Amino acid sequence: MISLRGKPFALCCNFLFCLLTGCVSGETIITTVGTDVTLRCTYDARYYGKLAVCWGRGSVPNRGCANQVIKSDGTSVTSRLSERYLLLGNLGEGDVSLTIRQVEESDSGTYGCRVDIPGWFNDQKQELTLTVKAGRPFPVTVKAGEVNQRTITVRWNPPFDGGVPITDFIIDLKNKQEPWDSAVRSTLSHAQLIRATLVDLHPAKTYNVRMFAVNSVGMSESSNVLTFTTKEAAPEGPPLDMRLEALSSDTIRVTWKPPRADLTNGILLSYKVTYREYDADARKFKGWQAIIKKAMHEVESHILRNLKPSTEYAVLVQAMTNAGIGPASSAPLCSTLDEIHGTTTAAATTDFPSTTTLVWDTGLTFKTLPRIRTTSATETTFADIWWEQTTTRTSSVPPDPPVVELQELTDNIISLSWSPGFEGDGPITGYFLEYKAVNASWEYTKTVVDFGPDQTEATIIEITPSTYNLRMFAMSSLGISKASNVLTVTIGEPGQQINDTVSPVSADSQTAVTEDDGHGAHPAAIIVPVVLVVLIGAMATAWQLRRIKRKKGSLSMLLNDRGLRYKGSESLQEF
Repeated sequence: MISLRGKPFALCCNFLFCLLTGCVSGETIITTVGTDVTLRCTYDARYYGKLAVCWGRGSVPNRGCANQVIKSDGTSVTSRLSERYLLLGNLGEGDVSLTIRQVEESDSGTYGCRVDIPGWFNDQKQELTLTVKAGRPFPVTVKAGEVNQRTITVRWNPPFDGGVPITDFIIDLKNKQEPWDSAVRSTLSHAQLIRATLVDLHPAKTYNVRMFAVNSVGMSESSNVLTFTTKEAAPEGPPLDMRLEALSSDTIRVTWKPPRADLTNGILLSYKVTYREYDADARKFKGWQAIIKKAMHEVESHILRNLKPSTEYAVLVQAMTNAGIGPASSAPLCSTLDEIHGTTTAAATTDFPSTTTLVWDTGLTFKTLPRIRTTSATETTFADIWWEQTTTRTSSVPPDPPVVELQELTDNIISLSWSPGFEGDGPITGYFLEYKAVNASWEYTKTVVDFGPDQTEATIIEITPSTYNLRMFAMSSLGISKASNVLTVTIGEPGQQINDTVSPVSADSQTAVTEDDGHGAHPAAIIVPVVLVVLIGAMATAWQLRRIKRKKGSLSMLLNDRGLRYKGSESLQEF
């Protein structure tokens, strides 16, 4: 007997409703923008065989699918609204799940799956609710650009923003051997940026760089880790513990150790040992001589031979890498021993396979000077050719300097732009930026950053807080422009507020200030020459006018491109 009260009655009603309309199950799925999502729907293909199926947006109606997005005959897809809608399951086994690629917030809503099972009121219906929310940006893919001794330019393509705009990019920089906790972090608050230049790196060092993208939802996962090694530079430190020891009347032994490891800036290849004789009678030094010695040991030594007895010598030692030569270390003058009569000194110089002897002039850099000799009228000297080539080169006009402006200074990030000047007699082939500590000379330029000819803006990341001067040059095949205006900027730690951090300084005014600081000119040194010039000019003018009045003819004067002339008489002396 069936009771019509309580739960048995409710179950009977539900069964009757499912029989008439088809049962519909529901599920809610939450995902983020830009991801792929799969809405599950299956049937028993072994029992029913392969059946037709459709997916639509909205509740499942009595027949078919409302706002149909994809349809299958049980074997393959017969129609679809977009390539984003896919049936990736095994249709032969009854897996008709819907996959939507790279979902957007507009994809949110109800989706219905209908499987056509033969017979009345037998269709399988399933409804799912999809909620798509904005998410964090996708990871950045970072690539290395130009790598120099102290700089690297990194480039990236903006990733998918997660459904809301990207607001910042974060760059982490660290030494390869250090953990990421020690990284220097810089935040770029310009979402349109696709490159930045990191400066103040150490030569011949290996670094890691990674990036993050940030939006209002959060920060992306880490980008790929970029590993790069800066180029070698000339050593910054001199050799250490240099000592001189007189061994005999014609030999002195020089010993030294390599420079500090952090100042080597690369692989030490050799050392340059230079020495010169001090002439006590003339009270002056003679010309330098140099020996190149291969770097081989932790403590290096070299014996200077064929020296003069009882003579003092000055010696310098410099370390060398592939990129150049470093500063010199020196020691007090060392005198050879007195000559012992009756002994024989070898006149030949012993050749050492690891050394090369070079004759230097009075400077500390190699020079090649043309020999001056008497020539006949038909002979052409090297100096003539050199003068001719120099004259030809200097007749070409290099580009004018660009005008540099500071767009923004945030923490340790400098945003610059520049306007090209007149390009001269040839197209501009690039620009380079120099910067240095504010209290240093331009001879000790800290870093040079190169830019392409079409680039007019740049973002610089400085990892060492300080105050710097910046200036720029334009380049062409005909030469380098003069320096641009000079900017003075103060770099702070990330997150530190800085005020009054920039002041433009022209290159001319900076030179004038430097000269004024060095020497103050006496007023008489300026006034006296000016007065003399004015007096001489006045006397010459009076003499010319007096001479003109004595001439016959018209004094109607005109000025042409050759000088001052007057009509009806001879030409005046041209000026």
